[in-house]
Amino acid sequence: MSNSSSRRWWVLVILALTQLVVVLDGTIVNIALPEAQLALGLTDVERQWVVTAYALAFGALLLFGGRIADYWGRKRTFIVGMVGFGVASIIGGIAQTGGELILARGLQGVFAAMMAPAALALLTVTFPSGRERNTAFAVFGSVAGAGAGVGLLLGGVLTEFVDWRWCLLVNVPIVIVTIIAGLLLVTESKAEGDNRYDWLGVITVALGLGSLVYGFTLAEHSWIALDTLGFIAAGVVLLALFVWIESRVPQPLLPLRIVLDRVRGGAFLLQAIAGSVMIGATVYLTFHLQIVLGFSPLAAGLASLPLPIVIALVAPIATRLLTRFGPRPLMITGPLFAAAGLFLMSFITVGGNYFTQVLPGLVLLAIGMSLLFVPMQNLALAGVAGHDAGAASATANAAMQIGGSLGLSIFTAAYAAASGAIDVTNTASRLDAFVSGYSAAFVAASIAMVIGCVLAIVLIRPKHTDAPAHDAETPSDAVEAVSIDR
Repeated sequence: MSNSSSRRWWVLVILALTQLVVVLDGTIVNIALPEAQLALGLTDVERQWVVTAYALAFGALLLFGGRIADYWGRKRTFIVGMVGFGVASIIGGIAQTGGELILARGLQGVFAAMMAPAALALLTVTFPSGRERNTAFAVFGSVAGAGAGVGLLLGGVLTEFVDWRWCLLVNVPIVIVTIIAGLLLVTESKAEGDNRYDWLGVITVALGLGSLVYGFTLAEHSWIALDTLGFIAAGVVLLALFVWIESRVPQPLLPLRIVLDRVRGGAFLLQAIAGSVMIGATVYLTFHLQIVLGFSPLAAGLASLPLPIVIALVAPIATRLLTRFGPRPLMITGPLFAAAGLFLMSFITVGGNYFTQVLPGLVLLAIGMSLLFVPMQNLALAGVAGHDAGAASATANAAMQIGGSLGLSIFTAAYAAASGAIDVTNTASRLDAFVSGYSAAFVAASIAMVIGCVLAIVLIRPKHTDAPAHDAETPSDAVEAVSIDR
């Protein structure tokens, strides 16, 4: 293996580790939430916002982060994002109030919005075409899929044996190693030419997504309340305004050509649905394991371990299937496996057994997610010009994080509607209400995956799986290597 080729694979290791940290931090605090809630006196609303603040800030600013990576330099943006992420993790690790913890989580999301699209864009230009690109994206996608499960396990270990605060502080040594390796191995790249930032686009998409997510959060109390409907409506209007702005400005934050492609747009929608499940539904899995089944944080983490293990085991098989059959069969069957697993988990009971009521569904969920994640990242970036690599990468990540924010809000509303009034003086009644709520959240997640299957059937129709055979820096240089039925 040549030095150049070896260097590329080491760059893949660095970028995959970055993706692991980004995805892992979406779930690592989940298992620590009961402990953090007691330590800081968090309300239930604040507890949810510890998760939502990260995903919302991350998703809302990813498009801007992608453009910063394209214009300012992908390596430079990657390094600055990593430094900021490490500092935010320290702030969260020493937080003394719920407000400080939520603020730190939001700051983590802000800097993750810089480093994540930069990492994916660097992967795109490092592996521009061929079998190596498929392998690199399979590794990257598998890490993204397994990261949520790894976060649950690591969160359990740290909470049990050290302290819940280390669920944030653990990022610091990883960040230091990644920064050093990135400075030594990663080559700078950026889009050339006259690059201007679309500030109106930045403001409208951030406010629109924030308003939409907050509106769905309020739906936990009432779907027909004026503030719920008002924030959801404002979010829709602002996002519509964002689309109108993007169609008018000369250098848009999100070039509409990226999302209007049917196949690529379908991949983005599927990423949003996958994010809703991996971020939203796993919260209620950890609550069931600890609150209802009485697992310790470590035991809950170990009980979540089948998710990343099965994803990792299925990924090589999915990669071979991708090469032989293309992405469409995997992206249709993957959501069905996941939906079946989530539906099985909806039959949980207060006195149920983990091995009969949770594990089978968890395995099916992992199989489905692995089949989905392996082709999804590659397909979302196929045919994208080098000039748009950062924006497309950001859209791919933003879809998953915003899906996670919306998913958690919607699943929480389903949980609240099903659990009803909880009798805090009666333990049995309280646990029954919890289980009813968790079951409703799993059913809602299962329905989301079925919708994903339908979207894949309708939208995902590439004729072959070749990645873009170019490293173009302008749209005119792009070669659409994935042939798509229009």
